Amino acid sequence: MVSTSEYQVTGMTCGHCEMAIRDEVSRIPGVEGIDVSAQSGRLVVRSSAPVDDTAVLAAVDEAGYQAVRS
Repeated sequence: MVSTSEYQVTGMTCGHCEMAIRDEVSRIPGVEGIDVSAQSGRLVVRSSAPVDDTAVLAAVDEAGYQAVRS
């Protein structure tokens, strides 16, 4: 079963922003897929088991952006 979590990210403006977030979030154990869009500000994380929101928010923060669960 695949678990999907969606977040709204502020501060992204370009492909580099997307890559920075993808790089940080991909380090979280269990994450299998990441869709991130600077245009919509959306981050979707797919995983084999539910991922801790705190870990995702911390990864986004580490990349230099702010996120909230949507």
